[in-house]
Amino acid sequence: MITIEYPEPTFRIKEENEETFIFDPIRKQWLVLTDEEWVRQNFIQYLVQGLKYPASLIAIEKEIYLGELKKRFDILIYNSHHQPWMLIECKSPHTKIDMPVLEQILRYGISVPADFLVITNGNNTYGWLKSVNGLNPVNELPFWKAI
Repeated sequence: MITIEYPEPTFRIKEENEETFIFDPIRKQWLVLTDEEWVRQNFIQYLVQGLKYPASLIAIEKEIYLGELKKRFDILIYNSHHQPWMLIECKSPHTKIDMPVLEQILRYGISVPADFLVITNGNNTYGWLKSVNGLNPVNELPFWKAI
């Protein structure tokens, strides 16, 4: 398991029509604040503030195709050559990180071949680095460097 030290939250949050919204600085839009969105926004801030990943190389909730099925990944980090580097699946804090969640990100990894796969529910985070021998667990995420 990977230990995450989340930065102090500085989110812009608003209430409107009895619903809570959070501003996503990457997508530059207000989003309904669900449990999963809270995890996603905190994890993005960890990547940007803590590990110094460039916000310009982060894609969020983009559509991909798995055969004829349309799906959306949560977070994709590109390397400095704009190739997929790290694929991250976010779940709500109440969702158990189990084999079906791992299988989900593995399926997404077929369409988006990234070197790193990460799963988080905000409380528990697991990561793997792909190699010719399969998936190798990692104990920490790397700091950004121009890859």
